[in-house]
Amino acid sequence: MGLKQTNRQLKETKRILGIDPGTVVTGYGLVDAQGSRLACVAYGVIRPGRKGMMPDRLATIYRDIEDLISRYDPHVLAVEEAFYGDNPKTAIKLGQARGVILVLGALHGLEIAEYSPRFIRQAVVGMGSATKAQVQYMVTRVLGLSEVPQPADAGDALAVALCYALRPRKIKPEDRRLTRAQRQLRALGVI
Repeated sequence: MGLKQTNRQLKETKRILGIDPGTVVTGYGLVDAQGSRLACVAYGVIRPGRKGMMPDRLATIYRDIEDLISRYDPHVLAVEEAFYGDNPKTAIKLGQARGVILVLGALHGLEIAEYSPRFIRQAVVGMGSATKAQVQYMVTRVLGLSEVPQPADAGDALAVALCYALRPRKIKPEDRRLTRAQRQLRALGVI
């Protein structure tokens, strides 16, 4: 009975909402992961625009991401971490957009995962120094898409979702088989 339950749990579909945050263009990508099967559900971009006031742009991101969460009901929110370049002002704006997105995930009770751009490239392509074109190619191949996702921000968001889906799974201590000594220690309340 326990083995069947474990197999059933492995076959459950987990929907992942990947986000490539930005205050001008925010990419999103939804991927269903069922065991080793991956399927693209939807992808696109949110365009708050360059000319609006920052509070209005953040409100647009908030409303549109909340609409995606309500419409697609994801289990996981995977977000690319901020890339700190030479411009601190840009980094602060990106941090504001990420904050809005992370708060939404928390308010909706989603599992939240954050990945650096290098870690995403490593997970999707196999090397952290991969080019954007290599990442887009692998996203297209892994998800069986007929063409490269456009705009690029949407493809990047799919890569973030794939990073979560492809990450190595850690076996929880309560899920692994215990040795005789471990069972004895557990019975004594030591572990």
